[in-house]
Amino acid sequence: MDQLTTQQLLKLRIACGVFFFISGFSYSSWASRIPSIQQQLHLNEGQLGAVLFALPIGLMLTIPITAKMLKHFSSRSIMLLGAIAFNVLLCVPGFTAYVWQLIVLLFFFGSARNIFNLSVNAQAVSIQSFYDKSIMVTFHGIWSLAGFAGAALGYLMVSYNVAPSYHLLFVGICMIVITLIFYPHAYYEKPVAQSGKSVFSLPDKHLVKFSLICFASMACENTMYDWSGIYFQKVLHASKPAATAAFVIYMVAMTIGRFTGDRLVASVGIKRVLSVSGILILTGLLFSVLLPYNYTVYFGYGLVGMGVSCVVPLVFSMAGKSQSMNTGQALAAISTVGYLGFLIIPPAVGFIAQAAGLRWAFGIVAGFGALIIVMVSQLKAEKTSQVSPSMT
Repeated sequence: MDQLTTQQLLKLRIACGVFFFISGFSYSSWASRIPSIQQQLHLNEGQLGAVLFALPIGLMLTIPITAKMLKHFSSRSIMLLGAIAFNVLLCVPGFTAYVWQLIVLLFFFGSARNIFNLSVNAQAVSIQSFYDKSIMVTFHGIWSLAGFAGAALGYLMVSYNVAPSYHLLFVGICMIVITLIFYPHAYYEKPVAQSGKSVFSLPDKHLVKFSLICFASMACENTMYDWSGIYFQKVLHASKPAATAAFVIYMVAMTIGRFTGDRLVASVGIKRVLSVSGILILTGLLFSVLLPYNYTVYFGYGLVGMGVSCVVPLVFSMAGKSQSMNTGQALAAISTVGYLGFLIIPPAVGFIAQAAGLRWAFGIVAGFGALIIVMVSQLKAEKTSQVSPSMT
């Protein structure tokens, strides 16, 4: 590992943080305009669920490709490719006139998102190795802060009736410019090829519970991205600005949770933080289902945001403790299971909503909060007592 000065490390950390910001801002901008695009293409809940299915399919199918790319090229180069492709595609959804166009677009949008996200997390792992304390949750906190900013901008765009085409085009272009500015400051590390190692692996028996926790959290998280605004409009019959405000509240809560996560772990330990996270997710979704009023749903969304905030970063940080898989393999394996939550659950919400209503769909999703509670209760305390200080 190269020896770097404090100033060089700071530049690397800032550059990595900027790319987390780009990822969060771009994706949140898209999520904030899903209700507008649904109306633009005259889609019901079932049709929207089928359309949204294309994004996680593209994401999942690209995981082995991205893993192979990271095996042979620097994560910095892959991150540049992912960031540019992700934001070029972000410019397009508002201009789609047919459902098939949006489906094709979302497939490649999901593929680009996977390339970008895995590479930027690989960058974070490399930078983490220079520090004696965990900084992964902070990077994810920056992602959430960016998500809040993107949701807030989306709220303004909806409030002033700005078409999603112009809104997303503007965001995409700005993010590409920022990418080109900060790319030279990102960390370059030589890829380490591992002969005989599969680029696509499932978690070993020691990581199964962690993977299920990650699956449940990511299922709830992406359900909120795709359906929180629509739930507000369809169930509460609220205005579009009110629906967008609900998504902003969710993102604010997630951001606060991630920026306080490291201190909470230091105080009470990972197991308790994960357990409380499951309780918050379960309680927040039940509030939204059983008390379908504006302020109670706002409160419920806030609880869910706090609940999902730390789960994935903490599960990723524990991946390096596996004795039978190296850190890279463990991260890829857990991501594979976790992303299944993105793949299966949010589109399923649309099908359930079409058959029985969104309240029933959200009630079923609340069960994933209970799954987290159960899985965490089965973890051994010694394996969750602290975050691994160095992920190499």
